Amino acid sequence: MARTTAGTDAAETGAAGTDEREDLPDKPTAIGRRGWWGVVRRTVTGFQDDNLVDWAAALTYYGVLSLFPGLIVAVSLVGMLGTSGTRTLVDNVRQLAPGQFRDSLIGIIESLQGTAPTAGLMAAFGLLLALWSASKYVAALIRALNAVYDMPEGRPLWKLAPLRLLLTLAMVLLLGASALAVTFTGRLAEETGRILGLGSAFVTVWGIAKWPVLLTIVVVAIASLYWAGPNVRQPGWRWVTPGCVIAVLAWVAASAGFAVYVANFGSYNRTYGALAAAVIFLVWLWLSNVAILVGAEFDAELARARRIAAGGDEDEEPYAVPRDTRKISDRDDLSEPDTVK
Repeated sequence: MARTTAGTDAAETGAAGTDEREDLPDKPTAIGRRGWWGVVRRTVTGFQDDNLVDWAAALTYYGVLSLFPGLIVAVSLVGMLGTSGTRTLVDNVRQLAPGQFRDSLIGIIESLQGTAPTAGLMAAFGLLLALWSASKYVAALIRALNAVYDMPEGRPLWKLAPLRLLLTLAMVLLLGASALAVTFTGRLAEETGRILGLGSAFVTVWGIAKWPVLLTIVVVAIASLYWAGPNVRQPGWRWVTPGCVIAVLAWVAASAGFAVYVANFGSYNRTYGALAAAVIFLVWLWLSNVAILVGAEFDAELARARRIAAGGDEDEEPYAVPRDTRKISDRDDLSEPDTVK
């Protein structure tokens, strides 16, 4: 939503006025049916006012930039594999990779078998570059979340830099865990079951349990970004928020709907040819970022609804408590929403 007041004094006054959290309702029922309807209505209007479509495009750009260093790490690790490890990887590529990329990818993997002496150095370099690139995505997401809450960035660099690094490391670890949860099947799961003495029962149970595990990882990742990202003091970390649930549901629905569209109605192969898979991935990544920002917008408007239920005005700005105001100068105009940088 657009800001209606300006200056540091407004931010400090808002912070002081909203710091008394005991006056804010904690239960969803305390907001009332009309309050929840207002949350939905303002989420829809805020989606346009805060330029979330453009923010999602910016996040997609930074997300793609962070993929290439990750590929360097993956390719370097291939060079450290032995012949048996490479053969297993090639078998998986034959099953999973699209036809137009399969032969090229297998050729690259096989050509990297003999690069073990330099593979470790390449992997270390790629890992550092991947973390730096991924931190750019996190930085852009922080700016987007501040725009959602209509809150200028008040945290100094010595606070923001470690925060970006910690969030980046957390997201990389959670992304790796989610990838492991998806790929931990077949022979790998069977061998693990044999080592644990559980046999085929482990494969059966894991085939069912991996999806709740994956969902939990995604929810924790989104909730962590919502809590630590914006320059807004949160009442406490919650691993599930209403906005987080909406983000996950929107992501699942958008992914399923887009998959149906591509399979039945899309003409990506005729239009883009060999680049169709890349274009489809970019559109899916953009939809994923839109879902994340929609969930954040809902949580932000829920915070506004809590303020309204406590007696505040709907147009009062800022309606949330800033974590830090040291970087908010007198020249900062709170009447204009942040723009995509």
